[in-house]
Amino acid sequence: MEKRTYHGNIVPQDIGRALVAEYDHGNMQAQIVGDDQRIVVQIASRTFRESGGQTAMTVVLEKIEDGVMVQLGDQQWFGVAASMGQTALSALRNPLTLLGRLDDLAQDITSIQLAESIWKTIGRSAEAAGAGYQISERLRRTECAYCGVAAPVGEPSCPACGGPMGTAQPKACLKCGFVPSAGARQCPKCGAKMTG
Repeated sequence: MEKRTYHGNIVPQDIGRALVAEYDHGNMQAQIVGDDQRIVVQIASRTFRESGGQTAMTVVLEKIEDGVMVQLGDQQWFGVAASMGQTALSALRNPLTLLGRLDDLAQDITSIQLAESIWKTIGRSAEAAGAGYQISERLRRTECAYCGVAAPVGEPSCPACGGPMGTAQPKACLKCGFVPSAGARQCPKCGAKMTG
């Protein structure tokens, strides 16, 4: 399961509605279940679809402080594999049957790319809401070790008492949005190298 965190003024319902709008038509269906804090979007091939094999995927959207954590489940693609196998067998027996299965083949290729397509839809939805992998201004404030007052990122000294703020400023992973411990060289969620 892949996870990404989007920071900003966004709620799970924003992304959920975007996913339903994108996938609840044609050979695909989508539905939302859950509450304000945590929703699940189920995306699957319709039972009585016109072409292609059966596939399904679950997206979990959870409200976190100043954003949304998105978790994409593993895709169920056995129906797509069976449909593609049937197309290949038919083409081996008689290459002309491939013409009659072009719709199935096109739908199967689209289904194989479902996870990538879902991440793109989520990314567009987050961007439209002004959210991204960068942590919010509120979370980019650090607390002075001497007096407890919050100071903006990059401040060399506390605005209240003048004490040094140090270098332990929070940063988010530029690949997945996770906020690791101060000083981390590698993101513990996705393994990406932390910059800056």
